[in-house]
Amino acid sequence: MIETNRIEFKQQLTDNLEKEVIAFLNYATGGTIYIGISKEGVAVGVLDSDGDQLKIKDRLKNNISPSCMGLFDVISEKINGLDIIKIIVASGLEKPYFIKKLSMTEKGCFMRIGSSAEPMPQKLIDELFAKRIRNSISKIKSNRQDLTFEQLKIYYETTGSQLNSKFAQNLELRNEDGFWNYVGYLLADHNGTSIKVAKYSGTNRVNLIENNEYGYCSLIKAAKQVLDKLELENKTLSKITSKERENQRLWNPIALREAVINAIIHNDYTNEVPPKFEIFDNRIEITSAGGLPDGLTQDEFFDGVSLPRNKELMRIFKDLDMVEQLGSGVPRILESYGREFFKFSPNFLRMTFKAAPREYEIGDFSDEQIGGQIGGQIGGQIDRQIGSAIDLTENQKEILKIILDNNKVTRNDIANLLKINESAVSKHIEILKNKGYIERIGSTRGHWIDVFQEEKSIGLSGGQIERTSTPISTPISTPIKSLTERQKEILTIIINDIKVSRRDIAKQLNINESAVKKHLENLKEKGCLERVGGTRGHWKLTTII
Repeated sequence: MIETNRIEFKQQLTDNLEKEVIAFLNYATGGTIYIGISKEGVAVGVLDSDGDQLKIKDRLKNNISPSCMGLFDVISEKINGLDIIKIIVASGLEKPYFIKKLSMTEKGCFMRIGSSAEPMPQKLIDELFAKRIRNSISKIKSNRQDLTFEQLKIYYETTGSQLNSKFAQNLELRNEDGFWNYVGYLLADHNGTSIKVAKYSGTNRVNLIENNEYGYCSLIKAAKQVLDKLELENKTLSKITSKERENQRLWNPIALREAVINAIIHNDYTNEVPPKFEIFDNRIEITSAGGLPDGLTQDEFFDGVSLPRNKELMRIFKDLDMVEQLGSGVPRILESYGREFFKFSPNFLRMTFKAAPREYEIGDFSDEQIGGQIGGQIGGQIDRQIGSAIDLTENQKEILKIILDNNKVTRNDIANLLKINESAVSKHIEILKNKGYIERIGSTRGHWIDVFQEEKSIGLSGGQIERTSTPISTPISTPIKSLTERQKEILTIIINDIKVSRRDIAKQLNINESAVKKHLENLKEKGCLERVGGTRGHWKLTTII
């Protein structure tokens, strides 16, 4: 590996880091900085990887203007056993970027020329500033200023983070005048944005059989609801061969998930047009508003060059582990679907994924047959069980979901989350208790027990699958909703291969091994799995699904 127009080496963290990052932010395709590699391309490592990463994030957050949050990733890697820091920098839409204390001058603005960062001429600075995009969603004032963010706070808490009193400023949810902006509007508990998932009988749009809307809530919640719905639709098919039964999903689940997240994050919301998802007998179509960002070619798009249209959304989705790293989504899709499945126009981008061949048939799996079923159900089964309870109203189903997330939640908390009065909550809770869905243990300092849900332990050893099912008699300690999407994917892989290695998981998910290690540690801490034996051992799972 050598230095190029998109690759920069640094032997150690230096005072001119901001200069190099700004040059890539102002460059058409961004770039990557490696710290711990000499100019000759030899890995020398860094002494304090964790400490340096924190310093890097803090410096880039505070020393560069306009804000570059959501436009960079800081990742730890190992080369020849040495710790290396990799900084992925996307090209920004608000050029020119500059060192804050030196302002928009030749001393503060830099550009990439060959393999070096050079001062930007004042004439080019003025030209870029004149062309700067001014209708980004961070600058558009929300038409509502009575916004609340309880759902967003809950999602951050599930990742082990907590939003403080300055979260609006830190996440750039207000515009320059201090009003809630359109980013805040999209992430608020209540808004007017709805994402449609339509299902048709046949191969055209004549016979609409389902028209689901997910929205009027935080975009994070809507995204998870869309993912759950498509996971339900992504059935496992089977084909009987002379040797064994082969199983295949309608669509590759990893590619489908990446496509959904990409469409939601990179959608052009300035015209208030959300992405849409359409299911046909032979395909699924995912359409997002907005063509390719200016300056990004189709080849660069397919190569994984990142030019985030909504950097604020990108940053938040990454905080919540719904995005792995900048530029990884499209290459991951291309592992299963070719370039021909993408269609570009000036105002829209459409991805069309064909369904699995008809030589496969929808499998009729019993509850004891694990093939393909658990892999798609870890994250969404609880919601679907509640959704299938036809004797409950929508509010009662929502209350059940809230109790699953927090078994010590109060009536007042539920009322605030659902925007209904506390007496109505009490009425719904009495109905749920009378129908046998929940019980109250203790008084005001007690907790709820969800009788509706069962704890299922899966013990795997020697290739045998043993399942037990007993009613819950203690509070749920690790709800599945506390897991990130990436952790659910890792659990799915382990369920299919209990001897899988960290390296194999990293290859399957196209992420670095250190990230897999971190997720596995979190899963072990949450009591979802444990390691039996050393390098030649296997994984044992004990989780609620």
